[in-house]
Amino acid sequence: MSPLLRGLALQLHSALTGTYIPGSSSMAFINCLNEQIAKDIARAIMDKKLAAQVNILPKSSALYFWKGELEESTEILLIVKTRTSKIGELSNYVRSIHPFEIPEIISLPIDQGNPLYLKWIEENVPRD
Repeated sequence: MSPLLRGLALQLHSALTGTYIPGSSSMAFINCLNEQIAKDIARAIMDKKLAAQVNILPKSSALYFWKGELEESTEILLIVKTRTSKIGELSNYVRSIHPFEIPEIISLPIDQGNPLYLKWIEENVPRD
């Protein structure tokens, strides 16, 4: 079966049975310089309805290479729960408002989880 037909079959099955399609929701991780920037970006994401939830995790230490030098800093991490179909739009939007030259914006699909929570994500993030 072609990937397109398989995808359509999964969506139809999900609609008829109310089951979750693995990978249809994702978690995105975004690093921020401080708590105020993290809150501003989180609020902006929510205002644009690009996520059902954004967690703001407290300071963590980070080691990384920047322009050939080993750097150490503290960062605030955002964990964004959204539809996988919104990741591109989320990434573009965050890059447009983030103060870092190259912000960390990475995502992972959600394969499994609490079905009611996964349904809640889908209900709270508009389709494309």
